[in-house]
Amino acid sequence: MKRLPWIFCLPALAFAHMMSMSTGDVTVSGDRAHYELRMPLYEIAHVKDPERSLFEHIRFASGGSDGRLTNRSCREDAAEASFHCTADYQFAGPVDKLDVECTFYSVTVPNHVHLLRAENAGKRDQAFFDYSFAKATLRFVPPSPAEVAFTQAGAGAKSAISGLVQILFLASLVLAARSRRELLSLGGMFLAGQIAGTVLVPLTSWQPAPRFVEAATALTIAYLAVEILMLPQAGSRWLVAGVLGIFHGLYFELLIRNTGYSAVWVLAGAALMEVALMALFALAFARIGRVAAALRPVQVSASLLLVFGMVWFCIRLAG
Repeated sequence: MKRLPWIFCLPALAFAHMMSMSTGDVTVSGDRAHYELRMPLYEIAHVKDPERSLFEHIRFASGGSDGRLTNRSCREDAAEASFHCTADYQFAGPVDKLDVECTFYSVTVPNHVHLLRAENAGKRDQAFFDYSFAKATLRFVPPSPAEVAFTQAGAGAKSAISGLVQILFLASLVLAARSRRELLSLGGMFLAGQIAGTVLVPLTSWQPAPRFVEAATALTIAYLAVEILMLPQAGSRWLVAGVLGIFHGLYFELLIRNTGYSAVWVLAGAALMEVALMALFALAFARIGRVAAALRPVQVSASLLLVFGMVWFCIRLAG
């Protein structure tokens, strides 16, 4: 199978975060709301005056007018390695639906996701906020089964490509395939390993931290690159893909743990997106790789991936 050099896939490492997620809970009672935020400490290490900056990038409104922030407080939680904030808001009248605008991605990292859970008189709703969806309206109406499936599968699909590390790994998986048949084998085993990692971890007492998941998945890129460079004719590469898929499954386990979503829908959405992306990469490599054949695209691409994987692994391990 022809391959494409990967020079164009090396943007700044600052965009390589695989796990960048904060959670919030807002409880509405009449014309008041109480908000709690938990943000990983490493996401705001570079932010000056994080208490002020964070509350400047989230807004609650109802009935066309903004809620008035009556008090706020923040503290570091060393046990959870998180920045924990609470705040209270006053509205002009009773809240039946809540309009929210959240732009935390502008003060943390570009692919940051904020999960907001809301409750009002026993009715619940929730929303995701990132650079592509900064606004949402929480209506406190139980969603239909179809809406649940669409929302959860969509979250899995978006999460599958939310970080550069994930995208580069899928690219390296396609790069490692020496034929279309082997690509099917590698892709299938990777997805099987990913499912195993997602499903089996909750059965244990181990709860991997986001930093560990990022470091582990970065290392999978480096390992696969070594396989391509040092063992170009190695057999059983499908088994390696399955094992590496387990590490990627840890990311979805974190997502499911934080959101309470169904593993079936999240993994289904993720698998569809990953299969589509691998097919796109394979098509691109086959067409453009003919032009680049004289440049030894496999070796060059694998070398770049090895450097990226090791550098990002060290950054996350030391950071």
